[in-house]
Amino acid sequence: MAWIKRNLFFVIGAVVALALIGFAGFHNFSGWKHNSEAREDLNKAYAELSRLNNQPIHPGLGKVDNIKLAREYQKEIRDFLAKANRRFERIPPVPDASGKITSEEYASALRATMDQLLRDAANNGVTLPNVGAAAEKKFTFSFSVQSQRVQFTPPLEPLTVQLGEVKAIADVLNKAKINSLDQLRRERVSADDQSGPQTDYLDGHSQTNDLAVLSPYEITFRCFSPELASVLAGFANSPHGIVVKSINVEPAAVVAASDQPPPPAPVLSTPYMPPPPVPNYRSEGDAFRARYGIPSKDRLPPPQPVYAPQLIAAPSKTGPKTVLDEKQLKVVMMIQIVKPLAKK
Repeated sequence: MAWIKRNLFFVIGAVVALALIGFAGFHNFSGWKHNSEAREDLNKAYAELSRLNNQPIHPGLGKVDNIKLAREYQKEIRDFLAKANRRFERIPPVPDASGKITSEEYASALRATMDQLLRDAANNGVTLPNVGAAAEKKFTFSFSVQSQRVQFTPPLEPLTVQLGEVKAIADVLNKAKINSLDQLRRERVSADDQSGPQTDYLDGHSQTNDLAVLSPYEITFRCFSPELASVLAGFANSPHGIVVKSINVEPAAVVAASDQPPPPAPVLSTPYMPPPPVPNYRSEGDAFRARYGIPSKDRLPPPQPVYAPQLIAAPSKTGPKTVLDEKQLKVVMMIQIVKPLAKK
């Protein structure tokens, strides 16, 4: 104890040094553990880098910069999507109102749209079924129930969307100048549609995926091949994303008629009189008898008229010949209207 008192500073310095050595040892152990963990992470990163370098596609070496190429590809894809979006423009609903649609507004827009479609069909020579003077006999383009009402079960927004889409489809058919529109069917979107005729509706429903909503429609019409080509071109060039899902074409009607002309009937010609034979007399006595009409046994009998029936060929038909006699077609077409979802 006396020694400690005499060497107090030495003892205090030794205790402090021992504490510092312990702290240094603890710090060294912690650093070693951290270095060990960092070494493991480095080895994992190096192994991942080696794996990526051994892949067929890697960031690139030398003049090849795959990261830059990937960014360029992303830009091309964005440009393509922007260009493709212009082919899927929104079809304006009828009526196109920002607020809530009332029954009076929809009924007025429905009547005006039906009258416009009927006028367009008449102006383009498109025959519609059951068209008459009475309002109940006019073709309603699958809106038979709604055309007879002034009050509708809400919500009306799905009906306004369908009315705009039906108008877009009918505009393409009228511009193509088809011969007749037999049927147009849509899906049921309102409670009022449950009481409508089956000929106005489809059994299917709209489908929604990650990008868009696909609404089905079915149209049945009659036309010739040029009008069918115009219909397909009209849907393909439409900015509203109208896609032809399926098409069934068959002859519209079979007409029992012969394409060959009937054979010509035989015609009798006029009586044929052969020319008299040149007399050949054996002596002057025969010539004397022939001159004065004295019969002679050596003289030939007078010629008799011969009737020879002959066929007179029918005159050949002149002018252009029919190479292709096209028949009217009945077309049943299933289409889908693609409506992109709103961007989040």
